[in-house]
Amino acid sequence: MSKRDYYEVLGVNKSASADEIKSAYRKKAIQYHPDKNPGDKEAEEKFKEAAEAYDVLSNPEKRQQYDQFGHAGVGSSAAGGGYSGGMSMDDIFEQFGDLFGGHFGGFGSFGGFSGFGGGRSRSGGGRTVQRGSDLRVKVRLNLKEVAHGVEKKIKVKKYIPCATCHGSGAEDDRSITTCNTCHGSGYVTRIANTILGQMQTQSVCPTCGGQGKTIVNKCPACNGEGVVRDEEVININIPAGLMEGMQFAVRGKGNAARRGGMNGDLLVVIEEEPDRELIRDENDLVYNLLLTVPQAILGDTVEVPTVEGRAKVKVEPGTQPGKVLRLRGKGLPSVNGYGTGDLLVNVSVYIPETLSSEERLKMKQMESSPNFQPNQSIKEKIFSKFRNLVG
Repeated sequence: MSKRDYYEVLGVNKSASADEIKSAYRKKAIQYHPDKNPGDKEAEEKFKEAAEAYDVLSNPEKRQQYDQFGHAGVGSSAAGGGYSGGMSMDDIFEQFGDLFGGHFGGFGSFGGFSGFGGGRSRSGGGRTVQRGSDLRVKVRLNLKEVAHGVEKKIKVKKYIPCATCHGSGAEDDRSITTCNTCHGSGYVTRIANTILGQMQTQSVCPTCGGQGKTIVNKCPACNGEGVVRDEEVININIPAGLMEGMQFAVRGKGNAARRGGMNGDLLVVIEEEPDRELIRDENDLVYNLLLTVPQAILGDTVEVPTVEGRAKVKVEPGTQPGKVLRLRGKGLPSVNGYGTGDLLVNVSVYIPETLSSEERLKMKQMESSPNFQPNQSIKEKIFSKFRNLVG
């Protein structure tokens, strides 16, 4: 089962501040706390899921890796289901208990918290900041590009700021006025009488949509939207070591926002072109080497492909089928910078399917030679490999 986006889990956008992430996590933890939902396995999983999301997004380094590479960027902690690192409920309580100003283990300690904010992003003046939508593109890489990283130029159809109004959506500067409903704050306050007394609520201004400004005369080029549909060529620096299906974000290269807000992101999904000779296994590469019978018996020096070109490999006399020759450091780099994989040369031996009369006679002569009869140690060595494979 695929994991949910951590920002989605906490209900915040990707530009959320550390305080917004902390506040959102506290709200989720209160909602799904085991003391409030006794025996509810679904609530317990959501409680753990929120803790996992907060563990990553509250850490600047983990968050940067996650923003760039998704779940793959935070390693094994994001692989599979359940809470990262195998933490128990007690571990979560111990690690994040200080967020609640008291002992995290009991739900009663949450009683004093209220008034959590909504999911809207506000500017320094309190107005809503519009954000453009994200775009997703697929980029196809060959093995050499995976090994070294590469810069790609791609053409993307997207919304860009209107050149006529520079993204404001207005015909000119005089066409933008302060909203008469919210007086520029972007929000309206309502007071209602309830049985508990007066209650004050705040909501986005219905007139200006939270921007604090209204447009009198719209820009004719974009009809007041501030964005137009066009094409843009984007340079993407792709790091080495990425794998099929990995995703990373190019910040600010998605769709432009209406009327001068924040741009969305460009989400780049990696596709790998299958190599004609090399097979990828995580960070290792595998090459299937096919020897002739004389090469396996007498030994030889052969060439094998690598991501750098060709490399010479010495085959020792008497090399058995199934033997693996390891070329250390000739594989692919780890995307997290934890070393480089190896090139594994898997040896097979070609057995001729047809023989001439002369060849058959020679084989019969060699068959009776003691050197062509496997001894007990050779049998045990070969069969142990098969046992390991089956096991």
